[in-house]
Amino acid sequence: MFDAGIRQFRMALAMVLGRPIHTRSAERLVGDALATLTEFGSPGEDVEQLLSGAAADPQMRTDLTNKALRRTAKRLAAKSPFYADHFAAAGIDPATLSVENFDTVPVTTKTDLVKRPRDFLCGEPFLASRTTGTTGTPTEVWYSRYEQQLWPALVALSQTLRGNVRTTDLVQFNISSRATGTAYAEMQVARMAGAAIRMVGLVPPAETLDLTAGTDESAPTLMVTYPSYLGRLIHLARKRGLGPADFRLRRINVGSEVLSPALASAAEETFGAPVHDGYGMTEVTPVGGLICRQRHLHIDAGIGLVEVCDLDTGRHVGPDVLGTLVATPFFPYRECMPLLRYDTRDLVRRLPDEPLHCEMANLPATSQILGKADHVLYTRAGPVTPREVIEVLDALPGARWPVRYRADVVDGRLRVEVAAASVPETTGIARHFAEAGLDAVVDVVPGEGHELRRYRCDLIEHSFASAGGAA
Repeated sequence: MFDAGIRQFRMALAMVLGRPIHTRSAERLVGDALATLTEFGSPGEDVEQLLSGAAADPQMRTDLTNKALRRTAKRLAAKSPFYADHFAAAGIDPATLSVENFDTVPVTTKTDLVKRPRDFLCGEPFLASRTTGTTGTPTEVWYSRYEQQLWPALVALSQTLRGNVRTTDLVQFNISSRATGTAYAEMQVARMAGAAIRMVGLVPPAETLDLTAGTDESAPTLMVTYPSYLGRLIHLARKRGLGPADFRLRRINVGSEVLSPALASAAEETFGAPVHDGYGMTEVTPVGGLICRQRHLHIDAGIGLVEVCDLDTGRHVGPDVLGTLVATPFFPYRECMPLLRYDTRDLVRRLPDEPLHCEMANLPATSQILGKADHVLYTRAGPVTPREVIEVLDALPGARWPVRYRADVVDGRLRVEVAAASVPETTGIARHFAEAGLDAVVDVVPGEGHELRRYRCDLIEHSFASAGGAA
C-alpha cells in the first residue's frame, strides 16, 4: 500500500508539473486499483481525486491550463517547423499565451496537416494511425512509443476504477482496421485491466452477430463500435428474432458518428445493454470526452484544452452559438506529432454561462456533437445541423438504420432525399420534420444513383467467410 501511495504521488506531481509520466508506474497503478477493488470494493476518495485532478477548483484549473498551454506552445516553437512558422507569421509569443488570449493563435487545419505532415513531428515515430476518410481526405498521424504506453495506462486506470471494464469482461471491437492507434491502445487496456479482447473489425454484420449472440463465456460482455454499424446489427438481430435474453452484453460503447436517442433506445431494447456515447479523434488523441445523462459533452480538462470557436474566424463564440471544437492536447500527454488549436470541424454549441447540475458537472462541457461544421445547412429559418436531420430520420416508424439520406437547401428550405430502402412508409415524413420544428421538403428516392450519406459501416472488411470461400 505504501508503494501504491508513492506511485499515486509521483503521477499526480508529474501531471501538475507537466513532466513526462513514468509509464511503468502508471501501469502498476492499474494493478494497485484492481487489488484495491478486490479487497475493498471501491477505489477510495484519494484515487477519485487523482482521476479528476484539479477540475473541481476552477481557479486552479485555469492556472494549470495556462501553464500547460505555454509549456506545450514553447515546445512546439522549438521542435516543430510548422509551428515555428505558424507563430512567427501571426506574431505570437508562446510564453505569453493564456486561456484569455489563446484564440488569437490561428487554428491548425486538416489541410495544414495534409500538406506538411513531416513538419509536425517533434519526436521519434513508432505507430501511424490513419483516419477513415468518410468526411474527406484521410490523414495520417504518428504516435511515439511513450504515447502508446502512457495512454492505455491512463485509460485502463480510469475505466477500471469506474467499473467500466472488469477482469471478467470479454471486450469485442468492431471498428475499422485503419484505427491502428485505437486498436493497439485498447488491447493494452484490456491486458492491464485483466479483461479479454476480441478484435473483429468491420466484417459483415451477420458474422459479428454470430459472434455476439450467446450467453456462455465465448460471448462478449462489452462491445465497441460505431452507431451506423450498431444500427445494422440491430436490424439483423430483430430479423432473427433475437432479444436481450440472447446476449451477454452489459455495455455498448460507440463514437465517431452521431448517435440518436432512437438508435440508442433500440439498441438497449434489442441487446439489453445501455449504449454509452463518447468523443475522440485520431488527430487530437488522447483528448476525448463522455456524454452525461443530460446530453452534455464533457472533456477531461487535465489532458488538453477544448474551445468552441467561430466556424470561420477561429475566435471564441458566445453561449448557445454554433461553433467548431478546437482541441489542443497538452505535453507530456502528446509528444510525437502534437497539434495546437486543431480545428476538428466537429460542430457543437457553447453552453450557457451558468452552473451545471449533471453527474459530471465538475468537468468542462459543451453540447453534444451536432455533426461536421462543413455539413451545416443554412435555411431562411436558420441553420440546420446534421444531428437535427438524423434524429428525425432515425425516429421514423420502422426506420432501417443507418438511414440513407441526402440533405441540401433549395429556395431557402430544407430538402431531404431519403433512400426508399431505409423507410417502410414513403409518405408523411415531412410531418415528422415539422413536429421537430424543421420546415422540410422530403423526397423518397432509389438507393442507387444518388449521393447519399456515407457511414463508417460502409467500410466493410470482407473475410473468406463473407466472400463465400474457405480459409
